[in-house]
Amino acid sequence: MTDHARRRHLRNAAALAATGPLNSPWARAGWLSGGPKPIELKPQRAVVWKDWLGVNAQFQWFPIEMARKQAERLKALDLNWVRLGLHWMLLEPEEGKYELKAIDQTMEMTRQMGLRNITYVVGTPKFATSVAPNDKYAQYFDKFPPRDPKTYALRMVQLAKRYPQVDVWQVWNEPNILGFWAPKADPEGYGRLLLPAVQALRATVPDKPIAMAGMAYFSEMPTGGLMIQKMGELGAFNLNLIIAYHPYTARPEGSDDDARDFVGKVQPAHQWLRAAGVKQIWATEWGWSSYDGPKEEQPIVGEQGQADYTLRRLALMAALDYDRVFLFTLSDLDKRASVRDQSYGLLRENGEPKPVYHALQRFLKISGPRLDPDAPPKVEGGVPKGLVSIAWKRPDGRQVWMCWADKPVSVTLPQWRKEAVLHHPLKGTQTTLKPGAKGLVVPVDTALQILVV
Repeated sequence: MTDHARRRHLRNAAALAATGPLNSPWARAGWLSGGPKPIELKPQRAVVWKDWLGVNAQFQWFPIEMARKQAERLKALDLNWVRLGLHWMLLEPEEGKYELKAIDQTMEMTRQMGLRNITYVVGTPKFATSVAPNDKYAQYFDKFPPRDPKTYALRMVQLAKRYPQVDVWQVWNEPNILGFWAPKADPEGYGRLLLPAVQALRATVPDKPIAMAGMAYFSEMPTGGLMIQKMGELGAFNLNLIIAYHPYTARPEGSDDDARDFVGKVQPAHQWLRAAGVKQIWATEWGWSSYDGPKEEQPIVGEQGQADYTLRRLALMAALDYDRVFLFTLSDLDKRASVRDQSYGLLRENGEPKPVYHALQRFLKISGPRLDPDAPPKVEGGVPKGLVSIAWKRPDGRQVWMCWADKPVSVTLPQWRKEAVLHHPLKGTQTTLKPGAKGLVVPVDTALQILVV
């Protein structure tokens, strides 16, 4: 079974496990339950896009000139954060023999471009892996944790010294799935890797924040339960770490089982995390591929679907209790990645923008660099089923209403009795609306619209 096939199998198993009863605070909090319909959100806090929204980047996959072009495209969005991945088995294929040229170039370019970054280290080299040479899965040695966690901690220290431009270090990636942690999800095993790495980094770069591994999905494990909750029970929350996960779902508002469960999962679960003492909650991956098949787990949505889904999810996440989020990913990849994974980019392989890039650029321009929370407007006759309503204020005093619905619907907003502009960032068009006798009448579409009053 290929790595991608094994990873897909485990994710399917995780989804099945998530449907069973779980006697855990997170399950009771709602990560595995349905969400509210319709959705009305008053944002949790102000959002400054440059500091809040980041993008995953695989700069080292490309010639440095192309990597620089990608970084310039990111800077043109006025965004400032990237998430980088270092694969230990590629950096040190043999013990003590390092291949760092591509990473050195990437890190130097990142520094020159003024990009802030979180960098994770994953993948065990053959000399350090815990899988036995005669094991039937020995060929997947990089998916198994190292025999000695202190070896990994030492490499983290060496990298931290070599790359002072890293702002945040992240310990491993998605250890709750087989694609990155074999032979099974093991919270105690990950804890044995995490603690010495944290201790070593704190002794070496005490001013640098540290993130726990970004957990796949909502941290479901195929054996049942949620890995972030298990890590909390093991004491990981006492280490003052950034807690991260990767909320991939079938649609912007929810999962295959419940098309509107995203907000219903995130809100109570984040409340539980805050009550448990977690100070920083990040989504270090999320997004949709624009691939055209054959189908590989994610529904096929195409380039326009990718743009549509990305804007809707971004609007939701900005209003929820996330301290920072990282879209996956900056550029499409070559055939070293699976068919699906080749097409998550904002950019094509040649560095040219895809529809999702242009839609995001329009979204950010309409929003302005900062948004402050506001209460959703009242709707004449009540909020119709299927409507999503999120309200903000811009520093210039203009009110901003982000909205969409399951089906096209017309709503009347009685509190607004002046001319307004309804923006369609997916299409790149706008409509001027004039108030009627009962207020402002807004035709709401299925794609994200932004009303500026």
